[in-house]
Amino acid sequence: MLFTKETYSQRRAVLRERIGSGLILLPGNNDAPMNYPANAYKFRQDSTFLYYFGQHREGLCGVIDADAGEEWLLGDDISLDDIVWFGAVDSVADMAAQSGVAKSAPMSQLAVLVEAAAKQGREIHFLPPYRHDWMIQLMDLTGVHPRDQRARASLALIKAVVDQRAVKSAGEVAEIERACAIGYEMHTTAMRLCRPGVTEQEIAGTLAGIAQSKGCITSFQTILSMHGEIQHGYPSPRPLEAGRLMLCDCGAETNENYCSDNTRVTPIGGRFTPKQRDIYQAVADAHDRVREIARPGLKWWDAHFEAARVITERLKDIGLMRGNTEDALAAGAHAMFFVHGLGHMMGMDVHDMEGLGQIYVGFDDEVRPNLEQFGTNCLRCGRRLQEGFVMTDEPGIYFIPALIDDWKASGHNKEFINFDKVEEYRDFGGIRLEDDLLITADGCRYLGEQMIPYHVEELEAFIENR
Repeated sequence: MLFTKETYSQRRAVLRERIGSGLILLPGNNDAPMNYPANAYKFRQDSTFLYYFGQHREGLCGVIDADAGEEWLLGDDISLDDIVWFGAVDSVADMAAQSGVAKSAPMSQLAVLVEAAAKQGREIHFLPPYRHDWMIQLMDLTGVHPRDQRARASLALIKAVVDQRAVKSAGEVAEIERACAIGYEMHTTAMRLCRPGVTEQEIAGTLAGIAQSKGCITSFQTILSMHGEIQHGYPSPRPLEAGRLMLCDCGAETNENYCSDNTRVTPIGGRFTPKQRDIYQAVADAHDRVREIARPGLKWWDAHFEAARVITERLKDIGLMRGNTEDALAAGAHAMFFVHGLGHMMGMDVHDMEGLGQIYVGFDDEVRPNLEQFGTNCLRCGRRLQEGFVMTDEPGIYFIPALIDDWKASGHNKEFINFDKVEEYRDFGGIRLEDDLLITADGCRYLGEQMIPYHVEELEAFIENR
């Protein structure tokens, strides 16, 4: 367990008070077989269960009675056969005591608790499920079919969990910094390996090995490609080619399941061409502008559009865009190049709490998503920042041939985009720079004791001296 039992007890007490009444179900995860029952994926605990109970064993469920103030940790103790193969582990009763939970019971007790609460007409609070084994169990417990469970999930519980998990404690920030240290080694290793002839898969495999040797796993499937314009360009057997750019978006997840997430772009030949340098610098300027303005009270929506404003101005200087900047932003013209949102919350999930519903995680009653405009519809967050939020700052510029052809054919935003000039960049690829930003009392800071090189001069010097 990462924190003391008092920390987990206090978290549950806050949750219980915010919910007020009903029975709260917080299931952990079970093992997930890859291709037959005994060959399972590496176990990953459910993040919300981990936040409130701190236990990493599979096959557990936490239950909180918001009316009576009672708590249970439910699960079955392992058998002698299990001990032979996997070794002895703590009993469920011992784990409950470690988490500050007064009661423990076999998993069969879950149906008894839910049935009793239902007979009393009390609400059964559960979060949107994402694993099918729990969906089936939840249907058995509540009668709610899996197709309806996301819609029937407790909105009160979703909002309460989001409010708690969004603000990171000092201990959580320290664990994220541990992930950032692993991420630093991953990214600087990728830069050292980035040479013509080395394959994308070879580099990505090396990064996964670093994460597995120092942390739990990679925090998401590594994105590593010469085709940086593809948002999720996973590594291929393709050898790297001189003159092109390698985009690497990867992160580490610690043994306690806190994440890092960074993106860097490395010139495969060791130095940027003038064209590459201009686009790279535009992204770096937008990235650094966010660091300058991010603070409590700022709407992330406004941070996104400030980054888009910088990108638009720089693209006008290069000759790729034209016209009034504010008009271009209002029309969404920048989104042909900057196709996604500025960034997302990060914590135990690299896209923190995304499974609870992005509209609840990244937005609130004041700031609602705009799903009608291309680019803006991909914002994962727009709400006002609070001290303790951890956000990714990740602007980018991409040249996507299919998108260029579509907009050019329809004349979409032609008053703001110089399509003749864009054709010169058709095979450019894409550039994204990403770092993890902690919102502090009076501003923000990037997480990680060492910054992964990203300014042009320091990056080229690092490559030269690798």
